[in-house]
Amino acid sequence: MSAAHTDHAGHHHDHHHGDASGHGTLKGYITGFVLAVILTAIPFWLVMGDIFADAQTTALVIMALAVVQIVVHMVYFLHMNTRSEGGWTMLALIFTVVLVVITLAGSLWVMYHLNHNMMPVSAHDMRNMP
Repeated sequence: MSAAHTDHAGHHHDHHHGDASGHGTLKGYITGFVLAVILTAIPFWLVMGDIFADAQTTALVIMALAVVQIVVHMVYFLHMNTRSEGGWTMLALIFTVVLVVITLAGSLWVMYHLNHNMMPVSAHDMRNMP
């Protein structure tokens, strides 16, 4: 299918504006799919095989792999890069990430302080209250 056409006056127009980032290829989709499957299988293997003795290490590795998988999905399936839409999609992504980080950090901060300040008082502390 050609993106070029001729109008009523006989002028030739080309609809390719130098931005091929919006179109994926079969090879790109297959590469993204294979990477996504691998990045899903590795955390499953880490948990089922009990590879790390420490649960925190396992959780950190799984979160790191999740971030890599997010990037794989954005590049191979959403076709996001610094050139698409004149860079606006990347700017929107950065803005979204900043908002999510602020929201998560604020929520964790509030929950920590609520938990710390609302803990039940021991019987010893109750006797010493004025």
